[in-house]
Amino acid sequence: MNILLVGPKYPDTYWSFKYALKFVSKKASNPPLGLLTISSLLPGEWNKKLVDLNVSSLKDKEILWADYIFLGAMTVQQESAKQVIARCRQLERKIIAGGPLFTGEPENYIDLVDHLILNEAEITLPLFLEDLANNNPRRRYSTNQYTELSLSPTPDYSLINVSKYAQLNLQFSRGCPYDCEFCEITALLGHRFRIKSTEQILAELENIYQTGFRGNVFFVDDNFIGNRKKLKNDLLPAMTSWAKERSYPFYYITEASINLADDSELMDQMVQAGFGKVFVGIETPDPASLAECDKTNNLNRDLITCVNRIQKAGMEVTAGFIVGFDNDTPGIFQRQIDFIQESGIVTAMVGLLNAMNNTRLYKRLSEEGRILERTSGDNTGYAINFIPKMDRELLLKGYDSIVQTIYSGKEFNERVIRFLKVYNPKNKLQTKLTFGRLMAFIRSVLILGILSEERIWYWKLLFWSLFNRPSTFSLAITYSIYGYHFRRVFRNKP
Repeated sequence: MNILLVGPKYPDTYWSFKYALKFVSKKASNPPLGLLTISSLLPGEWNKKLVDLNVSSLKDKEILWADYIFLGAMTVQQESAKQVIARCRQLERKIIAGGPLFTGEPENYIDLVDHLILNEAEITLPLFLEDLANNNPRRRYSTNQYTELSLSPTPDYSLINVSKYAQLNLQFSRGCPYDCEFCEITALLGHRFRIKSTEQILAELENIYQTGFRGNVFFVDDNFIGNRKKLKNDLLPAMTSWAKERSYPFYYITEASINLADDSELMDQMVQAGFGKVFVGIETPDPASLAECDKTNNLNRDLITCVNRIQKAGMEVTAGFIVGFDNDTPGIFQRQIDFIQESGIVTAMVGLLNAMNNTRLYKRLSEEGRILERTSGDNTGYAINFIPKMDRELLLKGYDSIVQTIYSGKEFNERVIRFLKVYNPKNKLQTKLTFGRLMAFIRSVLILGILSEERIWYWKLLFWSLFNRPSTFSLAITYSIYGYHFRRVFRNKP
């Protein structure tokens, strides 16, 4: 059996890092982890190939080679996914589709693909494979059960060229104990926090290590710290020992709730293991809007102090922010700007609230007759798929004022400097001089230091770093490149 796994292309978005990747000669930020995991669930004797459209093009001969096309996609990839489906149908090849896009709206694809493998593939894919072996596969496989992650195999990294990616990825946990109204995670993965064993994670890290890759590794967990006891007593000590034996080959990135800041022991252990960056859902500095969306873990705390505590522990905080809540007033736009600037969060993703399929927010707004359309999945697009309480034009204008301000040369540089003043990078991979970093620096001098309209801020940041915090010089270059990407992304928005 010949199997072609296809990862659709991501549009030009905030998280694509399209413009930054060119500086480091990479094609994409992350490989399609879901498809790499699917590959490991398929029979070992089958022939498998993977085409990631973010890295290479899909050729007709590759489609014709395959007996089945496995297509995995997130909502933001829907346009590319539809194009792949159309090509495969034209060439009369069977399509098997799964992932958040198809699980979230299967009714839109049931007549376009041959088989839908929905929810968690560790449960539904074996059912399909059994029926396929008996020549009687159904059109749709779904479940309301959640798998134990002991059943999740090590992703098949042999299918990709790791040098094409800025970072590789793996997953420790699924599920989230919180119930934020706008979040699709619990609808897809449930509330029960499920984890892999330490032995599984070490095996996955060794798998990545054996590919020869060195650098950023992203734990894609939605809340890495959901089981602190397991982390403190088992996983993090084991990861630290593993890393020491291999001279710390990786720099880890993950996502966590803001209460990470309450546990200094946990933060220290994460830093010792090699973690240097964590994404936190701040959402909004407005308590009424936090209460509205049930972001209860962010309430009754000084959020800026929490952010600074994580930064001082040795981890950079990247964060998500949202405007468009029912409780938002016109003053929220300046409040968001002030918070982001004061916190020193360099990578601050600000998006308009959108109601994702199957969320409690979507259900509530549907009952109120306020849903306009399905969301595109681009949380930094200038679109909102429901009727907001605030005047729509005022909301869009206010959102634009935030992103144009926080990524302008002056404000962005001020924020980077505020962060670098308190940040002491513990992971040497962040500052180690490599050939790739040297080439990125040379390209940045040309593009940002000479050709850019905001070149004065580029030079001010580099010279500030050189004379005040020379150990952070390479980080200053990296953040300058990030800022360039963010400005280009929002410049191309309507």
